Amino acid sequence: MDMQQRTYEVRTFGCQMNVHDSERLSGLLESAGYVRAADGAQADVVVFNTCAVRENADNRLYGNLGHLRPVKTAHPGMQIAVGGCLAQKDRGEIVRKAPWVDVVFGTHNIGSLPALLERARHNEKAEVEILESLEVFPSTLPTKRDSAYAGWVSISVGCNNTCTFCIVPALRGKEKDRRPGEILAEVEALVAEGVLEVTLLGQNVNSYGVEFGDRFAFGKLLRATGGIGGLERVRFTSPHPRDFTDDVIAAMAETPNVCHSLHMPMQSGSDEVLKRMRRSYRADRYLKIIENVRKAMPDAAITTDIIVGFPGETDDDFERTLDVVKAARFASAFTFQYSKRPGTPAADMADQLPKAVVQERYERLIAVLEEITWAENKALVGRRVEVLAAVGEGRKDQATGRMSGRARDGRLVHFATGGGEVRPGDIVETEITYAAPHHLNADGALLSHRKTRAGDVWALAQAVPAPRPKGTLLGTPTLAVRSS
Repeated sequence: MDMQQRTYEVRTFGCQMNVHDSERLSGLLESAGYVRAADGAQADVVVFNTCAVRENADNRLYGNLGHLRPVKTAHPGMQIAVGGCLAQKDRGEIVRKAPWVDVVFGTHNIGSLPALLERARHNEKAEVEILESLEVFPSTLPTKRDSAYAGWVSISVGCNNTCTFCIVPALRGKEKDRRPGEILAEVEALVAEGVLEVTLLGQNVNSYGVEFGDRFAFGKLLRATGGIGGLERVRFTSPHPRDFTDDVIAAMAETPNVCHSLHMPMQSGSDEVLKRMRRSYRADRYLKIIENVRKAMPDAAITTDIIVGFPGETDDDFERTLDVVKAARFASAFTFQYSKRPGTPAADMADQLPKAVVQERYERLIAVLEEITWAENKALVGRRVEVLAAVGEGRKDQATGRMSGRARDGRLVHFATGGGEVRPGDIVETEITYAAPHHLNADGALLSHRKTRAGDVWALAQAVPAPRPKGTLLGTPTLAVRSS
């Protein structure tokens, strides 16, 4: 590639799967000779890793592309690439709407990005490459991780469900599972680099093993992580209530490094709405899983996803959702107002609800959830918790003199360091002194502070400055990851 340390930036939209894919994109670009753009510097290559699930995803992408058009005009040689779910959906339409885009690639061929950028530069025209099936499993690609202490590991890609509101199966394809040995080898490699916490990723982790005929494979995988020395925390996302089995609960409860936190999307508490969503469980089944989880792990923090205003949702349907929320006592929830996603069955359903109705129900749901999450957090005041110190979790940390991190149950904790040198990746124990609906404070003296290998890695990275681009930035690539 004819370049003088070209710089890159990756802008990430959407879910944890996309964040993990962005780490792969960064790794690919750095393996091809690109370097991450310095803070505040204009990158030579800007990559958008898009999501098609969220409301206004299209508008956000094209708005961002519009802002970059004059920037590209002022920087000859700059390139713009668009990948991810929206690219898989819109394909060549992206170049038609934004002809200044150089590369469009889909969810199945992220490994092609460096070659597509080079081809577009050589041919001086846009390159659009969308594959219909997975070319290379993403976890076999190079990775540039932003965290010294936490890592993502994909156990599967794609989804076999047919939820009427979701476009993911159409864009990511049928579920493809990795072999357990490959997954464990990747986890062991991360631990060897200093990682303390791993999150196992899949569109539906509970159906893991469907390809090789073992319906208990996910529980076995959780237990197998218990034998990996140096791995202190294991999380996973997202399970599906339909496939959630008691062996997974037992594995969570009996494997010491598996955290007692569970994110299990509910979507609605109304059986009628669940039928229309094509979610193959009912409210009683959902609550029974929660009951069984708490019986095995009384300290478990359970979080969820809820959609308000699905087509045909009645006042009674919405009240059923509130009933389940009150019974479940969630630690937190991701809440969404239903919006049409072109290409999904729900977009063509009758009885689409007026915006004002959806908004009113949404506000009522938020009020109920905040009351519950605040009460659940207040019950933790005075409790001793273990916190993995992190970077970027607390926006006010600099002003308050605190650091932030996650307790083992996944709750966000802002804690006082007492003047001690706590590094991201270190483990502290502290006592909760204050509770808010969405976070906990611990303003007393630390009860303990354990320096870790992950903290050592973080400190080393601060001591060794990242390579800066040589010469001018014009025509030279950089990378930064932004989430939104």
